[in-house]
Amino acid sequence: MRHLNRGRRLSRTSSHRKAMYRNMAAALFTHGRIVTTPAKAKEARPFVEKLITLAKKGAGDLAARRRAIRLLHDPSLVRSLFEDLGVRYTERQGGYTRILHLAKTRVGDGARQVLFELVEGGAPAAKARKSSAKPRPAAVVADSGAAAPAAAGTAVAEKAGDDAGEKAEAEEKSE
Repeated sequence: MRHLNRGRRLSRTSSHRKAMYRNMAAALFTHGRIVTTPAKAKEARPFVEKLITLAKKGAGDLAARRRAIRLLHDPSLVRSLFEDLGVRYTERQGGYTRILHLAKTRVGDGARQVLFELVEGGAPAAKARKSSAKPRPAAVVADSGAAAPAAAGTAVAEKAGDDAGEKAEAEEKSE
């Protein structure tokens, strides 16, 4: 029975697993996304999200910065983590990473691949979708009682386009 034995071993020793999580986190923070296997991504996700949570504590928390340096072994990467990602995700309550399954498999052994990436911005995905709503088409705007401003806009466009119209007529005559 596997009581209290959480996590995947991934055919590695414990020190090799820690180094792999550290390297995956460093690559993710540097590039924003990496391609890996589903098992590795699912195991690295808590490690990465805990580091971002440490970074959210801010530049003033020296203990958090030292703990991040102890986990990542790269002070310059920790500096960028605290200055960029910590600020970027201040409003977000977790869920800093995303795992997207890819259709392609790895060439050497045919293993399934995923795209392990940081989510964009600090706002949760649901709020981002609402703010990026598509603008309504002009025909719908005209039907909703805004026909007069649309007509005035076309008149302005016609006045501005007089010069362009004259140029087009001159080109037609020259042909």
